[in-house]
Parts: sequence; structure tokens; C-alpha cells
Amino acid sequence: MRTLITADHVLAHDGSGHVELCDGAVLIDDGRIVAVEPASEFPRGSTAVDERVALGESLLMPGLIDLDALADIDHLILDSWSDAAGSARLEWSASYFAEGRRDVLSPTERSTMRRYALTQLAMHGITSFMPIASEVHSSWAETHDDLADVARIASGLGLRAFLGPSYRSGANVAGDDGTVSVAWNDDEGRRGFEEAVRFLDTVEALGDPLITGVLAPCRIETVREELLAATARESAARDVLVRVHALQGLEERALIAADRGTTPIGLLERVGLLNERVLLAHGVYLDVHSEVEGEDRGELATLAAAGVSVIHCPLTNNRYAFLLERLSRYLDAGVNICLGTDSFPPDLVRGIDAGVQLAKQQHGDLSRGLLAEYVEAATLGGARALRRPDLGRLAPGASADLVAFALDDVRLGPVEDPLRTLVLSGTARDARFSMVGGRVVMRDGVIPGADVDGLRGEGQRIFEKLRAAYRERDHRAAAPLADELFPSVFPERMCT
Repeated sequence: MRTLITADHVLAHDGSGHVELCDGAVLIDDGRIVAVEPASEFPRGSTAVDERVALGESLLMPGLIDLDALADIDHLILDSWSDAAGSARLEWSASYFAEGRRDVLSPTERSTMRRYALTQLAMHGITSFMPIASEVHSSWAETHDDLADVARIASGLGLRAFLGPSYRSGANVAGDDGTVSVAWNDDEGRRGFEEAVRFLDTVEALGDPLITGVLAPCRIETVREELLAATARESAARDVLVRVHALQGLEERALIAADRGTTPIGLLERVGLLNERVLLAHGVYLDVHSEVEGEDRGELATLAAAGVSVIHCPLTNNRYAFLLERLSRYLDAGVNICLGTDSFPPDLVRGIDAGVQLAKQQHGDLSRGLLAEYVEAATLGGARALRRPDLGRLAPGASADLVAFALDDVRLGPVEDPLRTLVLSGTARDARFSMVGGRVVMRDGVIPGADVDGLRGEGQRIFEKLRAAYRERDHRAAAPLADELFPSVFPERMCT
């Protein structure tokens, strides 16, 4: 199957980096890119093709890579702000943990929730993803069957997925005063790790080129040291990636110092999880951070020397006010940066915009926080983290994973530079066409076969069910009604 795609603006790769190609064309054969040239190089009739796709006033670029992609119904909308000073985020209460836990949703509802989330990823121009799901509405963590369901949905949509069930030995719980500690259940931790290893075998047997197995332990303060070490050994034996949430919060550092007698990086190094197979979600609170040491004591150099990748989630970081300080400092140190969305909306365009603005503010310099750095993180940085040089670029030999954002909406204003126009004036909702491995995922903004109206209704119903369940789970559950946990912005009148 040979396809020729043309667009007014193409973000090509010339062997050393991204370059803009005006009036460009991408020739695809059997799922691979054959050529990226000016459209004039492919006059009608000179190249035998099975399909021509004319995108017109659009930006055609490598498909976006989201390595902390939301795979459930978001709860950030409920706990990313509070009217009460010092109020803690949503956490299980210690009593809920002790008295027994339950899955809030049925298996069918969980599957619908995942389809809702993955369809959103596709609609926002994401072509490769590594999912993240909240454990607050489950009885513990993810299972083998949960991720088998994600694999089935992703493959059906045509998305490239890097999957593994999350596992943990303990859960963050909050006391009546909001103080957070870790409550342990080692049997659940061992069982979860066994499920994760079994899932790797399942993926290997599946043989689907779109599905790659990874190991995905939860936040490092909730995983026993011996389980982290077992993760490192399994990763080395199978040569599979590990994604772990680390350097995410000051509470994490305090808990690890008290329980393990070291820093988060010290713990990762001790268990063998500082290497090129490891992706650290967030990577915010290193020694250079103003709320830690405020000076470089070698942690950035340690990450760079080990080949670890950091998944930066700028939009979520901003919303929760745990800010990665000066992305350029990480890049200058040689740390590979990739991007994640981590919450709703799964919009890497908005995330890039938020990151650029934050970097400019932190530097106090409009020449810093370069847009190019963030675009490269969403494409080439993600590909490096995945150890997939065939992704993240439009170049001969690369996989035909690509996305086009429309630039013809009058609400975008005049088009100056296509990337600046998209990031300053648009969002990932401007995605109109995408392809993974040469297969069309979205055409004219529509995902073939996706019942978006039905998903919207089911998504709202499931979210309301999750919201109501906080009455029994949250550490502030003494409030008799969920509305008291989540007050409206202004007093409600005549709302049903």
C-alpha cells in the first residue's frame, strides 16, 4: 500500500534534526516512510500510489509520544485546587485501607473507561503512549487482565502502546489530620509483580507489532526495595523498559529518607534502576530544585551518565504546583527529556505551551524555554526513551507514525510559523489526521468506528460514580455529602 500525503507545512527530519518543509510530501510504502520531499518532487502521475491524502493548510509532523498517558477518567478536576489552605489531595484514609477496599467500577465499566481514555488520546494526536491509571478507585492496583484489555482497545484503535500493569507493596494513606504515610500489603505487592511478569509473556505470545510490554511499578515510596530490585533484574534479563514515578514530591523524599535511609536517586541506584531502560515520571525534586538543596550536587549528572529518561508533564505540574525548574538545565546536563500528559485533557500542545511559558518565567528571559526543545521532547525525546529510532521523525526508513494539525481555522489567527501558531493559538484538538505504521487512525478529525457520543455519556456517568465513592474512601470522608468534599466555584442555585 503506497500513500502520498501532502501538506502546506511538514516537520521533516534531515538526519541531524527537525526541519520545516514548505509544501511538502511524504511517501509511505508498507507502513514505512520512503521519502519526504517538496510536493513538486511528486507530480501527479509520476509516482504510482494507491492513495493520495491532501491535507492543505495543515502542519504534518511526527506522531506525538505520550509516556505518562491517562488511561482512566481524570480525578485532577477534583483535587488540583482547594478552598482550604493546606488541604491534602485525594488519598485513601487509613481507616478505609484497614477496613477493606473495593473496586468502585465493574469490569465492564473499567473497560469502557479505558476505551473513553484511549479514544481521547487518538483524538488529541497521540500515536504512541505508555498509560497511567489512578489506583484510588480500585481495590489495589492494576492486573494482568486490565492491561490485556488496554492492549485490545489500543490495537483496535491502531495506537502504538507500551504496556504493563502497575504494582505496589503499599499505598499512600492519610490520617484524620491529613498526614500521609505508607500502609503496606506485601502479599499484594508480590502478586502484582507476578502479574506484571506474566503480562510480558502474554505480549510476547500476542506478537502484535503495536504492543510492547514494559514494567510499571508505582511510586517508588510505595514499592518495597526487594520488589524494585526484582524489577531491575527482570528488566535486564528481558531487556524491557521500566517506567516508575519518582522525584515527584517532597513527601516522597521524606518517606524514603525515613524508611530507606537514602534519597530517591540513591534508592534507584541501590536497586539497579539507573540505566538506559528506565523512565522516571516527573523527575522534579532533584538536588537542584529550590525546595530541596537549591544547588547542583551531582544528581543531574548521575541521571545523564546512567542514560535515564525523565518524563516531563508540564501541564499537570503547573496544575498541582510541583514545578520542574528550568528544563534547559536538564538538557544541558545531557538528560533525555520526553513528555507526558498525566491528566485530562491529553493535550501535549497545551502541555508544550505551559512548559515554554514556565521556562521563560523561571529564566526571566524570552530567549530561554525554546519551543523547539519541547517539540523535540514530544517526538525525538520520546523515541529515545523508548529506544525506537524509527519513531519521532519523518524521514526515510522511519515508521509512518504521523499527525496533522489543521491551521485553517480563523480562530487560530494568521499563520506565522506553523508550530508557533499551533502552540500559541491552538490545541491538540486541532488534530485532523493521524496514522500509525501506515494505518489511518483518524481522518478529518474522526476515529473510524468510535461512538464518541456514547462514550461521552458513559464517561460522565462513570465519573459521577467515582466522585460519589470518595464519601467512603477519602480521608476527609467525615463530610456527609460529596458536594462538601468538592464545593462548586460559586454557590449553586437550581442545579440538579
